Amino acid sequence: MKKSTLALMMISALTTTSAVQAAEVYNKNGNKLDVYGKVKAMHYISDYDSKDGDQTYVRFGIKGETQINEDLTGYGRWESEFSGNKTESDSTQKTRLAFAGLKLKNFGSFDYGRNLGALYDVEAWTDMFPEFGGDSSAQTDNFMTKRASGLATYRNTDFFGVVDGLDLTLQYQGKNENRDVKKQNGDGFGTSLAYDFGGSDFAISGAYTSSDRTADQQNAALAPRGQGNKAEAWATGLKYDANNIYLATFYSETRNMTPISGGFANKAQNFEVVAQYQFDNGFRPSLGYVLSKGKDIENIGSEDLVNYIDVGATYYFNKNMSAFVDYRINQLKSDNKLGINDDDIVALGMTYQF
Repeated sequence: MKKSTLALMMISALTTTSAVQAAEVYNKNGNKLDVYGKVKAMHYISDYDSKDGDQTYVRFGIKGETQINEDLTGYGRWESEFSGNKTESDSTQKTRLAFAGLKLKNFGSFDYGRNLGALYDVEAWTDMFPEFGGDSSAQTDNFMTKRASGLATYRNTDFFGVVDGLDLTLQYQGKNENRDVKKQNGDGFGTSLAYDFGGSDFAISGAYTSSDRTADQQNAALAPRGQGNKAEAWATGLKYDANNIYLATFYSETRNMTPISGGFANKAQNFEVVAQYQFDNGFRPSLGYVLSKGKDIENIGSEDLVNYIDVGATYYFNKNMSAFVDYRINQLKSDNKLGINDDDIVALGMTYQF
């Protein structure tokens, strides 16, 4: 396998939750178990105290399959992250993914648990920076925009084997209350559709989600900003991936969904773009831009929520080891009305992955 191909696989695994590479530990009688993980030794440099210093962590996951019959397969996945920048008594662990399901040949898969939201099917295309990126509309435990709990997900590839490259996702999220108001959600539904024109270098995608908002989220005392019965979002993206070039962009809008100081933005317009080139010697420079603009915010009007240029690079020693630098050049105003940090951040690190 060419070094450039290996690097393309690795950059995806390093910056998304999809494990391209895994170590097979068991494969017998229709049962298979793989393990994967990485150690990311990383340091942030910034004037912003909470974003300065050691950011090291370890990520570990398992994926299993069992062949029930000729057409039906059962599967499960668990992924966790452990902090490496705290004292042993203060170290933290968090579960990123935990789901199980069934896959029926030519008809698709259905699973339930903690998984990726339907909107992230579009947002993932630009979540490719060496360290930063993917943080305009994609937020963990924010309805179905990224990783979230209580997700029942149906996925179908190649549209029942009829249309090559046409992938469909249908998703339902159950109510999650009794947590921080910004991480709650009511019952919701999401869908996404992606098409690569039968295996071409270009692909297009779109997604839509709509969820009930909880009583706490509609309580003006708990969340004075962003009122309404529904939280909605839509996104559309484009991607080109060929000839050692990776280009991707998406635009999305959210309603009563994106968290801000005091609650939620009534409306947010989000844009991301990334351009990367893979050299045969293992070097991969990256240039990107991320913008999220809040609109119609109570007592404020319009205000940027996220706005930065990203310049970075990764060097792949081999398929398991890489080093990176990523410079987040903040474009937010120092006097922004929501008090959002406007400092630049530089990330330096090395990653070992299996």
